[in-house]
Amino acid sequence: MRIALYQPEIAGNVGAILRLAACFAVPVDIIMPTGFAFSDAKLKRAAMDYGAAADVTRHANFDAFAAFCRAEGRRIILMSSHAATRLPDIAFRPGDVLLMGSESAGVPDSVRDSADLRVRIPMAPGFRSLNIAVSTGIALSEALRQTGAYPE
Repeated sequence: MRIALYQPEIAGNVGAILRLAACFAVPVDIIMPTGFAFSDAKLKRAAMDYGAAADVTRHANFDAFAAFCRAEGRRIILMSSHAATRLPDIAFRPGDVLLMGSESAGVPDSVRDSADLRVRIPMAPGFRSLNIAVSTGIALSEALRQTGAYPE
């Protein structure tokens, strides 16, 4: 299982996701560019001392990331508030990559169309989205539960 962040804009969110990834031993792919410098104090504050333990790979763009996934035989699962398929209705595989869009714009149509699956987290009527770090935690938890990949 992997987490991928498409052109993230907010250092604090990325820091929280790096902390999540370190705690669950899940690698993170960051698709450049980001809306902040990786030396940003907000990133370090949110990740705390867990940031250094996170396994992070940066990709120059989406094409480089997609080539990396295809070479390893990984499915790209786009988490999107606009997807028709609900999170509890899919079957995760151990090599899946959970792709999260940027905070303000999600992903472009070309990225959406290249994803193997598009999945949404069901919410109460009238609400459109969750914070990206919260969404990542919910999706990762379900994926780890289904694949039996929670750390001991």
